[in-house]
Amino acid sequence: MDLDQSDTNPAPQVKTKSIGEYLSSHLRQYGLLFALIAVMAFFQIVTDGTLLRAVNVTNLLLQNSYIIIMALGMLIVIVSGNIDLSVGSVMGFIGALAAVMIVNLDQSVPFTIITCLVVGGIIGAAQGYWVACWKIPSFIVTLAGMLVFRGLSLWLLEGQSVGPFPKEFQLIATGFVPDIFPVSWGDSLANMLEIRRVKHVNILALSTGIVAAAMVIWIGLRQRAQNKLYGIEDEPRSFFIARNVIVAAALVFVMYKLSLFRGLPNVLITMGVLTLIYAFITETTTIGRRVYALGGNQKAAKLSGIKTERLTFLAFTNMGVLAAAAGLVFAARLNTATPKAGFALELDVIAAVFIGGASMAGGVGTIIGAVVGAFLMGVLNNGMSIMGIGIDYQQMIKGLVLLAAVIFDVYNKNKQG
Repeated sequence: MDLDQSDTNPAPQVKTKSIGEYLSSHLRQYGLLFALIAVMAFFQIVTDGTLLRAVNVTNLLLQNSYIIIMALGMLIVIVSGNIDLSVGSVMGFIGALAAVMIVNLDQSVPFTIITCLVVGGIIGAAQGYWVACWKIPSFIVTLAGMLVFRGLSLWLLEGQSVGPFPKEFQLIATGFVPDIFPVSWGDSLANMLEIRRVKHVNILALSTGIVAAAMVIWIGLRQRAQNKLYGIEDEPRSFFIARNVIVAAALVFVMYKLSLFRGLPNVLITMGVLTLIYAFITETTTIGRRVYALGGNQKAAKLSGIKTERLTFLAFTNMGVLAAAAGLVFAARLNTATPKAGFALELDVIAAVFIGGASMAGGVGTIIGAVVGAFLMGVLNNGMSIMGIGIDYQQMIKGLVLLAAVIFDVYNKNKQG
């Protein structure tokens, strides 16, 4: 046998599917993206362009920031095969704790923030302990937690709202990153772009969008090259180009809209950093793969040497910290802490994760899917509010959307099985 020829075998060749075949086999992954585009296009038309105005795009991000932050943690909990019904109550309790510390006890903002995050971690760890070590179903443990922390919020606030917060605390949710080089529009350019009321454009926000779009394209090209090298099935070339162009254009468009208002919200930076961190952890690290293995088959994961109890404990601890962070953002946005803060928000968070493609049985779901699912819920809420649809109909529509997502998940499983 010729050793020289055997050592230089070409990369394995994999037949690329047609666009129809590829979409059919990846319907869960791309169906949500198409649904989000369709919903946004629908509300943009029926609201006469109000949905995508600069001020409304900014409000859309601010209004859904705490949902997205909690959805990151909820995705990990659900992927591990559990659920957390207490996140809304924990969020409200942490907001109440922050209000009492800052307004009533005159504690500093940094000390309050650190204390609240630590308390959130302790709450998550306490619930994770009962689930991981005592094998009590997470549904029961967190249902009890939901009632306990709802009561604690009422007790801590004595049934009254506490506020307002100092300016430096409000900046967590309502502050914006200052622009570096503000540029004023000329009258002719302003008229051409239909932005007559805009005094200047935020260069930092616009350049951030361009850089983010370039990074998306670069990462996509790099991943495609690696797939080709190792003979991994990849998406059709035309679909790859179209998908990346749409995503890059959407990033630039959103940042352009933000640049016409007040620029980059502080909370958007927080959400972006957290999303990147959790996407990296779940997709590329050992602990991320073990969480998916835990949710896919807990007994097999334990037999393979994975410390399932520790992973479950960490998943709930992480959820507690993120619920605390969301509580700080929510309180800062309202500029007050109320006894009913966070009421039923756990349902929106769970719905966002399931709509984003997570499986009820665990082991399936992505961080990006959870974020897109949260945005889909946010667009539905915002669009229906602009149209003047009552809260009764809004709840019904959101319930039907959640049911449709679960039915779609079951249909896909049956089809693949």
